[in-house]
Amino acid sequence: MEDGRETAAMREEERRKRQIDQWCHTVDDSQALENTDSDIGLCGWILVIFSILLTLLTLPLSIWMCIKIVKEYERAIIFRLGRILRGGAKGPGLFFILPCTDSFINVDMRTITFDIPPQEVLTKDSVTVSVDGVVYYRVQNATLAVANITNADAATRLLAQTTLRNVLGTKNLAEILSDREEIAHSMQSTLDDATDDWGIKVERVEIKDVKLPLQLQRAMAAEAEASREARAKVIAAEGEMNASRALKEASLVIAESPSALQLRYLQTLNTIAAEKNSTIIFPLPIDMMQSFLKH
Repeated sequence: MEDGRETAAMREEERRKRQIDQWCHTVDDSQALENTDSDIGLCGWILVIFSILLTLLTLPLSIWMCIKIVKEYERAIIFRLGRILRGGAKGPGLFFILPCTDSFINVDMRTITFDIPPQEVLTKDSVTVSVDGVVYYRVQNATLAVANITNADAATRLLAQTTLRNVLGTKNLAEILSDREEIAHSMQSTLDDATDDWGIKVERVEIKDVKLPLQLQRAMAAEAEASREARAKVIAAEGEMNASRALKEASLVIAESPSALQLRYLQTLNTIAAEKNSTIIFPLPIDMMQSFLKH
């Protein structure tokens, strides 16, 4: 019990350290990206000023091209002449862009779920199994998700498939069937560490199904059936042994009191009569049978 508590405390401490490191890393990257619009150069500033003048001259029509809206669960990354605008992601709500020099990309911040396709995995004990799972993740830093990787969703899906094969390749078949929670936690930690630079937080990983080959299923079923039959025979033998001991003790009691046999006979007649049976059994003394056997 104490070992389980120590293990849980160690996992919690590791999780806190990862969160602190991820936060520091995210802050450093965000600060580096926030200063990217300060070096657009002289030509860049001329184009920006020209875009502002054009917007002012075409008011109020240009206002519809300048005002954009992002929803509560979205963030907008604004690019000005190809560089990320100071301040990072915008939203939720209203924000303004310059029609000629600015462009933006919307990033969904909600938790995304996807299924890991069934993967053919060779276990540590050389058994081929097909395993699939499900991954829950969300974009934690929209700026990193746009600037550091081409397609964060596709990259996370491919990484989840390879991670599933790598983790299960170090496990035996018995461990895969019994330790799903530990395997899922290991996958979640590996994916979370690998996707930190992409601004993605892997929240949960679950193993859905483990499919065994048909021949292996038959072998395991035969093994389980044989094991159950062996246990049934052992239980039956123990029952016979206990019954024989009880009969031996009963015979000793009856031998001490001859009238007990007569009472047992009357009890047997009562049981037969209760079942509405017309058959009546009369026991013969063993001594009478021995006299016939001598002749």
